[in-house]
Amino acid sequence: MSRHFNRTGMIMVLVTGLMLSCSTTKKYPQLREDELVNSRKYIGNFIDYSHTGPETLGGPNLIWIKTTLYNNFGRISAYSKKCDFTPGERIYLRRLYSTPSIYGHWEYQIENDSSICYRISEFRYENNVLVRAWF
Repeated sequence: MSRHFNRTGMIMVLVTGLMLSCSTTKKYPQLREDELVNSRKYIGNFIDYSHTGPETLGGPNLIWIKTTLYNNFGRISAYSKKCDFTPGERIYLRRLYSTPSIYGHWEYQIENDSSICYRISEFRYENNVLVRAWF
């Protein structure tokens, strides 16, 4: 009888394992690693931009962005020669974590709802200085 019980018990364990492995599970959307750190802030609808060339040889080209919330040039600057945003579209600031040093560093990019984005510079026009955290 113990032989019959062992076979029956073994079959029950196999059937139960098979049922559990074939059962449906609720799938949760997977987050990419960079979505855990990123935060996005609405900074207005795009109005216009202005371009300034490098002040020194090899310096960066900057675009100065004007939005409905930041409607003066000089507050938001990004690295580029031109801006492909269209007037009226929603603009966001996204915080990205990069690790060039042992403590890490936050970088920012300005983006729209589609795939256009520019890396924010840390230059503030009215102060003529680099600024680390200004939003």
